[in-house]
Amino acid sequence: MSFFTNLFKSRKSSSVRPLAQLEFLEVDMHNHLLPGIDDGSPSVQHSLGYIQELHRLGLKKFICTPHIMAGVHPNNKQSIEEAQLALIKGLKDTGKDIDIFAAAEHMIDDGLLSLIQNDELCVMPGGYVLIEMSYLSESKALFHTILDIQKLGYKPVLAHPERYNYYHGNFNIYKQIKDAGCLLQLNLLSLSRYYGVDVKAIAMTLLKSGMYDFVGTDLHHQKHLDALKNIAEKYPIRDMLRTSPILNQTLLDHIGGNKSQEIAG
Repeated sequence: MSFFTNLFKSRKSSSVRPLAQLEFLEVDMHNHLLPGIDDGSPSVQHSLGYIQELHRLGLKKFICTPHIMAGVHPNNKQSIEEAQLALIKGLKDTGKDIDIFAAAEHMIDDGLLSLIQNDELCVMPGGYVLIEMSYLSESKALFHTILDIQKLGYKPVLAHPERYNYYHGNFNIYKQIKDAGCLLQLNLLSLSRYYGVDVKAIAMTLLKSGMYDFVGTDLHHQKHLDALKNIAEKYPIRDMLRTSPILNQTLLDHIGGNKSQEIAG
């Protein structure tokens, strides 16, 4: 009886993935955890809850990237830093020692052109600049924006390229973006069908082609968190990412232990 009991226990335990499934990444470099400044976390209290759960999944440091989007989320260095400081204070008040850094997710629009011209970009540790496009239509300024960011000495990163449906029928465009020197960031939720079957399909193609450089949660709200926890439980995430040279851990070389780093740029 003990043999079969042990065999059953062995099979059962092997099917359960460790809680800290995302520990190998160390850093979440794309999320909307800063409170009250975009369509992400609405309050410090919500942010603390999200961070606690992400920390349990193994993520230890967070580079927060609120939207900068003209006419919708008109954030700037000051508004982002104020939200960052509020979150850091909330963490300290609850006795949590978790590293929070601030940058932004820049929409390619007329506002971004002005930020580039004035060198007012919100830059991630390591000199990376996260950019995004509308989900409705391709930005004709993408390659020009990539070049302009590079001229400032920064390294552009295109957020969640798998979610731009207008590129799904043209895989060559992803190669052109990479050849232009722009890095690509995968949303973890894209490993599932959260955004749809087509998004997952192109994400897996890009992943297997070694095209991705970074991974982020892109967490906005509780629904995202619940889906991430489900993916961490059911998917062999580390094995799935092995085909791309994921650079999240290299960010540790740039952020060190400074928990209140000012927005660069």
